[in-house]
Amino acid sequence: MRTTTLTFPELILIAATRGMLGAGIALLIAKRLSDEQREAAGIILTLIGVLTTVPLAMEAFGKSEQK
Repeated sequence: MRTTTLTFPELILIAATRGMLGAGIALLIAKRLSDEQREAAGIILTLIGVLTTVPLAMEAFGKSEQK
């Protein structure tokens, strides 16, 4: 079994970046904004979510220990 220990700030960062990724994807498929506004906001939030999730996930998986 693997165990990973995360600090509370790391957990908040992971949750926030996943939220940005989800919000970006939701904006890309939503119809409330104009096409240009929706696409710009969706792409920006999706990119922020992806670019910040990957390093945090690598850090979290690097902390895991085999038990």
